[in-house]
Amino acid sequence: MIDPRRTRILNSCSDKPGAVIYWMSRDQRLNHNWALLFAREKATQKGQPLVVVFTLAPSFLNAPFRHYDFMLKGLEETAKALERINIPFMLLEGEPDKEISRYACQSEAGAVVTDFSPLNISRNWKKKAADILDIPLYEVDAHNIVPCWYVSDKQEYAARTLRPKLQARLDEFLVPYPPLLPGPVQAPHLHHRSPDWKQVRERLQKDRSVPPVNRIVPGETAAAESLENFIKGRLSGYATARNDPNGNALSQLSPYLHFGQISAQHVALRVAESHAPQEDKAAFLEELIIRRELSDNFCNYNPDYDRFEGIPAWAKQTLLLHGQDKREYLYTIDVFEKAATHDELWNAAQSELVQTGKIHGYMRMYWAKKILEWSSSPPEAFEVAIYLNDRYALDGRDPNGYAGVAWSIGGLHDRPWFERPVYGNIRYMNASGCRRKFDVDRYISRFREPVTLFPNA
Repeated sequence: MIDPRRTRILNSCSDKPGAVIYWMSRDQRLNHNWALLFAREKATQKGQPLVVVFTLAPSFLNAPFRHYDFMLKGLEETAKALERINIPFMLLEGEPDKEISRYACQSEAGAVVTDFSPLNISRNWKKKAADILDIPLYEVDAHNIVPCWYVSDKQEYAARTLRPKLQARLDEFLVPYPPLLPGPVQAPHLHHRSPDWKQVRERLQKDRSVPPVNRIVPGETAAAESLENFIKGRLSGYATARNDPNGNALSQLSPYLHFGQISAQHVALRVAESHAPQEDKAAFLEELIIRRELSDNFCNYNPDYDRFEGIPAWAKQTLLLHGQDKREYLYTIDVFEKAATHDELWNAAQSELVQTGKIHGYMRMYWAKKILEWSSSPPEAFEVAIYLNDRYALDGRDPNGYAGVAWSIGGLHDRPWFERPVYGNIRYMNASGCRRKFDVDRYISRFREPVTLFPNA
């Protein structure tokens, strides 16, 4: 039985006879998926078919083709795996709230189950669907180890305030997954047809000026292989090597976690049972569990998570107080995007983002802080950082990204530091500090090529 604390109902309707729909959204996988397991359990209890539905929105926060390509290739793999165990998969194209409501009515479904996301766009879709549906809409937190709404009922001040709440519940929630059994009942009346994935991609009216990142293979199989490669080859030594942008210490799991192609809970269990040194496991699990779930907490309880208005009051005050301070350099968004600033280190970080779909975590802090330093105002800096991260990072449009920008530019989950021009009391970073940490020249040489922006074809 799925832990009932992991689920909640978004409207006041009662179950009816009819199929159970799992409205897949944030957690795009077959394996280790509490929302799918809950839907399977409910279908079994009702003696009804189970069908998985994904609603392909015409736009998701202006995501370009790079992100849709990665997502669709992963979904294609998951759809085929579901159908092999007698669980049909439907891909609907259009506004998600309207499409899921229409399909539920057309198929005479008895209940809809969906997964949890703290982002405003997803919450709005669910609210609209919940209001339209005359059957229950259940939400299951399949992304966090401890359900976001259960571990805390407010925005936490910092990791130190959320950490004890999470640690107190980990033994209850960090448990192995039961197997996903085949679909309980055939569903011929659901008018199921497998998507023509090639045609779906061709129909996409998406910005193709940001091409796919071919070096990262999407999907559950690749995600699982990436996890095992990390555990076997890079987890040992992670605690000391993770902050070197020239090293190969990171897990490379962030795109898979973002698209839900792998479960953070499964990752945590595999890492915890590994034979790596305890300090390395602890360092990785702090980021995977505490920091990642802190980001979900921030977005869940702060509707302005992607805007300057969402940062702490002390940070807003100090930044606005220094808003008119003289900037040594001022750049437009076009200069930032083309990695054409005076700073070779910053340009290398932007080039890494455009070329590879990610920036090393240490460099992402430097990258964001310099956008603050070289923008005409703090609100503008916030907008530029969000735009560039969401446009190019495969893990963009994600709570981790929003919290990361808000931390770097707006002091989120941090404390006031020594006051200085432009930054006020926000924590400062500079190139000299980076040189003390790692081989800056080597990093620059790896990403020295100028950024090439492709036409939107």
